[in-house]
Amino acid sequence: MTTTVDTASPTYHENREALLEKIDDLAEQHAKALAGGGEKYVARHHKRGKLLARERIELLLDEGAPFLELSTLAAWGTDFPVGGSLISGIGVVEGVECMIIANDPTVKGGSSNPLTVKKGLRAAQIAAENRLPTINLVESGGADLPTQKDIFIPGGATFRNITQSSAARVPTVALVFGNSTAGGAYVPGMSDYVVMVKEGAKVFLGGPPLVKMATGEESDDESLGGAEMHARVSGLADYLAVDERDAIRLGRQIVRRLNWRKQGPTPKASYAEPAYDPEELLGIVPSDLKVPFDPREVIARIVDGPEVDGGTGFDEFKPLYGSSLVTGFAQIHGYPIGILANAQGVLFSEEAQKAAQFIQLANQTDTPLLFLHNTTGYMVGAEYEQGGIIKHGAQMINAVSNSTVPHISVVMGASYGAGHYGMSGRAYDPRFMFSWPNAKSAVMGPAQLAGVISIVARGAAEAKGMPYDEDGDKQMRAFIEKQIEEQSLAYFTSGLLYDDGVIDPRDTRTVLGICLSAIANAPIEGARGYGVFRL
Repeated sequence: MTTTVDTASPTYHENREALLEKIDDLAEQHAKALAGGGEKYVARHHKRGKLLARERIELLLDEGAPFLELSTLAAWGTDFPVGGSLISGIGVVEGVECMIIANDPTVKGGSSNPLTVKKGLRAAQIAAENRLPTINLVESGGADLPTQKDIFIPGGATFRNITQSSAARVPTVALVFGNSTAGGAYVPGMSDYVVMVKEGAKVFLGGPPLVKMATGEESDDESLGGAEMHARVSGLADYLAVDERDAIRLGRQIVRRLNWRKQGPTPKASYAEPAYDPEELLGIVPSDLKVPFDPREVIARIVDGPEVDGGTGFDEFKPLYGSSLVTGFAQIHGYPIGILANAQGVLFSEEAQKAAQFIQLANQTDTPLLFLHNTTGYMVGAEYEQGGIIKHGAQMINAVSNSTVPHISVVMGASYGAGHYGMSGRAYDPRFMFSWPNAKSAVMGPAQLAGVISIVARGAAEAKGMPYDEDGDKQMRAFIEKQIEEQSLAYFTSGLLYDDGVIDPRDTRTVLGICLSAIANAPIEGARGYGVFRL
């Protein structure tokens, strides 16, 4: 692997400074989620002798173990608090990779809004696909009632997912620290193992006020749903913890006794670090996404370096054909990986056919696939339509759709149009999907989209024999460009959970390594057949 990156060039430094500025802003956006409900509610929570959600997670994890937080910017750009009042991520507990989901009680008592539900369902999907035991750290007041219409129906899947995980022999554990009310009571109710904190946990379908209204019965929290009652009378609690730290100790004890075994591939015991410094990724990607860059420079900084037996770090497939898409095989942290990376932005027929073949080859060898996005979509125009771009693009999408090896997608630049689909975008259920802070995703670029609408409007006016309002057209185009620009930003799409997080480019290799290790909990088997390819 070679490089042409000149780290002393003005262009490199300009790109680096532009991306560092975005990374600084990313830290500010993440800080909104980390702040929870704000200083007032954090202080109130601590005053009650309780640990914060992230403090509970830190104590639960093995010492020094990483925690890959997911969907940190959930609800960004909405009326709900950034983070969705929920923390989710993959961490190692007693040597076992687990999906950890924690309510943040400093945000409206940990109650669930529509984005909380969406974030929780995404976490459950990741756990199911990758065969990860789930640990729920529960303290929630149930549904945020003013938004119940957007919670009640989809929220039911939360409980279905817990029971289906158990049926699939993938354990679920609930550590209950505080209120677990109404629908939230079914989280411990359906989990395989339940720990409740004495004088802290309160689990009931209806609290004293609701019981009073529904039946006229007078009751108190402890007799209705206290931890001791559930441990001694109802049997809902399997373990009674004396305090929060004891509950975490018991949770770790449960995981230690799971006798958990991975069913996927084992990585190579030793491997080389990347041939080039990942720090250099900051200066490789242009600040202007219209300017192309060589994705091989990115690949060289995230995959394992050249092997000791003389093998290269990246074995490129079809390097002389379809040059706008780079394909090849490599390793990341000892795990085999097939890579598809957009080079010049536009996908032509050759690139689409090359991708379809490569995806089939990866499925034949049970090799996971990494998609590195920087595409404006498939090429348009009479010449390309006549040349079969629709058929060839369909071949690529067919291959992606029916591929059964795990996919990971990283949007490192533009991801527009059907190119987003062909590169295994969110609608194609990659196991994990992340964006760099400079990334943009939309049906097309803002200027192009505004221009298309302008042309259509102008044609409609001419067809009616009416004069066209040029001033109005300028205002309309400016408004649409601004709107699309805002809605294509990585923060916006991540806020809607169209990816699993916005990451610092320098962390890409580490994030991919954690994902590949999590993926290896389940067997990996490529597709044994495809639908009809239109040739």
